[in-house]
Amino acid sequence: MNMPVPDVIPLIDDLFPFTQTRAAKDIRIGILTLGEKGGDWPGAGRIRYPWDIFQWNDEALRYDFTQITKGRSSQPLPASVQAIAEENIFLEEGARVEHALLNASAGPIYIGRNALVMEGSMIRGPFALCEGGVVKMGAKIYGATTIGPYSIAGGEIKNSVLFGYSNKAHDGYLGDSVIGEWCNLGAGTSNSNLKNNAGEVKAWSLVAGKFLPAGMKCGLLMGDYSRAAINTSFNTGTVVGVCANVFGEGLTPKFIPSFSWGYTAAVSYEWEKVLRDIANWKRLKNQLLTDAEIRTLTHIFEDRI
Repeated sequence: MNMPVPDVIPLIDDLFPFTQTRAAKDIRIGILTLGEKGGDWPGAGRIRYPWDIFQWNDEALRYDFTQITKGRSSQPLPASVQAIAEENIFLEEGARVEHALLNASAGPIYIGRNALVMEGSMIRGPFALCEGGVVKMGAKIYGATTIGPYSIAGGEIKNSVLFGYSNKAHDGYLGDSVIGEWCNLGAGTSNSNLKNNAGEVKAWSLVAGKFLPAGMKCGLLMGDYSRAAINTSFNTGTVVGVCANVFGEGLTPKFIPSFSWGYTAAVSYEWEKVLRDIANWKRLKNQLLTDAEIRTLTHIFEDRI
């Protein structure tokens, strides 16, 4: 039985931008959110900064896979699927996989309820595709990667977490990154996750008011409702706030504040357009912008830095 757990972070803004729009317990890492794990995962206390999410995703995926599949049987793999270490692959009811390569020798692979893996996809575990998620044709996905509920994944992805209802649907590279809910990365968008000198990457911390060490590899950390235009090139360790419309020339700045409109000039997203555009994106997935979301966004918009 899952028990409620408190936020695991003493300073909630250390997890900016993801705790601007949710409690820390609602952050997804592995297959489940921290709260859905019921306080049993011993790694929960390690999640202090946003880059900790992808850095500990491997361990969380393995833990969740064991807990979710214990005592249960997977749906059978279709004959067209080429599987390695099939005993480490679990398909929930309604999951569809055809003519794909699933390699679970390096870690488990979990395909959630009513999820779809299209033909030609190559997936190496540990990996989770949550309920209703889609992996598009010819995708190349390395562990440890989580594609959240009703999110779409395509192109090349490595060691990244997409929360629910987001799209990285086209060619381009996403590595060592965390993408919030209701985000969209335009076709050809890629991020750098390693500095050219192979030195330590630093990422923006809201609480510290400065860039903090984030390890040897750190890609893109994007808050909810943010979007990037086609062929956007994200700098190493870029942090994007909530509801930013990211476009411009050259590499992005390493910090793009919430409600930014582009990144080459200090222009803010107009409030009426914020609500209109989010509602439009939500309609694409048969969802509606809620009053609770509007209240949260209003608070962030009024208090933005």
